[in-house]
Amino acid sequence: MAFWWPLLVLGFAYAICKFLFMLIPPNVPSIEVDASDVLDDGNQTQENGFIYVPPRGRTPQADTKVQCYEPATMKYLGYFPALTPDEVKERVAQARKAQKIWAKSSFKQRRQFLRILLKYIIEHQELICEISSRDTGKTMVDASLGEIMTTCEKITWLLSEGERWLKPEYRCSGRSMLHKKSKVEFHPLGVIGAIVSWNYPFHNIFNPMLAAVFSGNSIVIKVSEHASWSGCFYFRIIQSALAAVGAPENLVDVITGFAETGEALVSSVDKIIFVGSPGVGKMIMRNAAEMLIPVTLELGGKDAFIVCEDADVEHVAQIAVRAVLQSSGQNCAGAERFYVHEDIYSSFVSQVSKIVKSVTAGPPLAGKYDMGAICLQEHSERLQNLVNDALDKGAKFVVRGSVGHIGEGAVDQFFPPTVIENVNHTMKLMQEEAFGPIMPIMKFSTDEEAVKLANDSKYGLGCAVFSGSQRRAKEIASQIHCGVAAINDFASTYMCQSLPFGGVKDSGFGRFAGVEGLRACCLVKSVVEDRWWPYIKTKIPKPIQYPIGENGFEFQESLVEALYGMNIWDRLRALVNVLKILTEQNSPANSKRRDD
Repeated sequence: MAFWWPLLVLGFAYAICKFLFMLIPPNVPSIEVDASDVLDDGNQTQENGFIYVPPRGRTPQADTKVQCYEPATMKYLGYFPALTPDEVKERVAQARKAQKIWAKSSFKQRRQFLRILLKYIIEHQELICEISSRDTGKTMVDASLGEIMTTCEKITWLLSEGERWLKPEYRCSGRSMLHKKSKVEFHPLGVIGAIVSWNYPFHNIFNPMLAAVFSGNSIVIKVSEHASWSGCFYFRIIQSALAAVGAPENLVDVITGFAETGEALVSSVDKIIFVGSPGVGKMIMRNAAEMLIPVTLELGGKDAFIVCEDADVEHVAQIAVRAVLQSSGQNCAGAERFYVHEDIYSSFVSQVSKIVKSVTAGPPLAGKYDMGAICLQEHSERLQNLVNDALDKGAKFVVRGSVGHIGEGAVDQFFPPTVIENVNHTMKLMQEEAFGPIMPIMKFSTDEEAVKLANDSKYGLGCAVFSGSQRRAKEIASQIHCGVAAINDFASTYMCQSLPFGGVKDSGFGRFAGVEGLRACCLVKSVVEDRWWPYIKTKIPKPIQYPIGENGFEFQESLVEALYGMNIWDRLRALVNVLKILTEQNSPANSKRRDD
């Protein structure tokens, strides 16, 4: 007891000091970001004060300008230039110069950059969410969940663990290299390129940017032509935070444009991260193959949502509707296929119907609406075609939500939340990614059938499994071929930013987030050095020195068995033979024969 008592006192004192240290607020400066031109105060200039009617198909003007508008109201927001390939290459060249400076920055400086961003985000949540809402049509609540919380979680994780996972990692040197130290080093790749989608304009910029910058890279991000207005404002936040820590200019850049702009980015950077459709992802792969650069592809999904008969129906129904309607159906890892056990099928459909009936879609900033607009032009028409195909093949409407007061020019931007039953896998609705607020529900009778249905998809991003038995839910999820799985929850994996995120099959490959995503921004270098330098150095044994002796192979054969023999006695016997050969090789008579 006398021995342990001082240790307990020291441990308790350390814990108290650490707690008191946590109470001291960090010294984080505030940054100012000009938002005067993005605030909707009702006093828009004449140039930006009209209803925009997007042309169908591309026009010559569309090739040089990215036109921006609010999908929920069709109000014009302005335009940004579509950069040419030469302009993109110049931006990447500037980022490359900045990266060479930033690569030498300390983790202390990088953490301060993250803290400044975190402080600004927390203090300006409403502004960030409002801009996301105006540019993509999502509600403020959906923007907070998908944009703010996920980004803050990622920053917090990087502050807590980022440096740890980028420091050299020592590995076992094995038996033959026992006298060596082995480690893995993580060096910046250089310039990361990111081509990101429109569905989460804030997080989709910050997600790759945070990992790239913290690991010592620069990054050039091509934002979607459907979310350029918000993306260019969010870029101002990053610029201000970088300036506050003395980072070099052009370390982070955001570019706007169409396919040509993205292609030029792929051909100029050291790694590309792409978030988008499988079709475009394949084109990215072909272009990246020409340069032999690494690629991370996140290509969407058709996630299965499985409800067993022992699940809490009322509770799961609420989660199911949230999974479908999140961001107005602009789902990231969205649930699009619902498999419900036949014993609770009717009660589940009934519960879901009650919730969906109460959901109203409308301009998210014009009233208290549960769901916003569809961001993409003509996407409502595609959703209706999927529904019509299902109805033609025997599916039935269960219920549709309502649409509130919307402007005449924005009617096509809204699609009411829809529940459909009697679906099967011959229907396009169960095979193609809908990216919309549609809930198709199908029965299953056994766990094996549920797994088979879930795996019957070209996508493999995620799944959610609900059961009163956690063990049963885990067993089902383990058999589903996908990259992320939530047990008795939906999309919770993405809120755990220590976990990698990505899929298989047509959902892409590679991972972002977590340790794997952070290290994916690095050149992974294996390093071996002498453990006891300069006292013990590598020396080639005489039997295999040039010219190789007659017993060179016998020596090598015995050495292999001494190191890797199946039992201790075989290894000892081989070791004796190794020593015998070395002794004979070093004898004066043998040395004379070698000299002759």
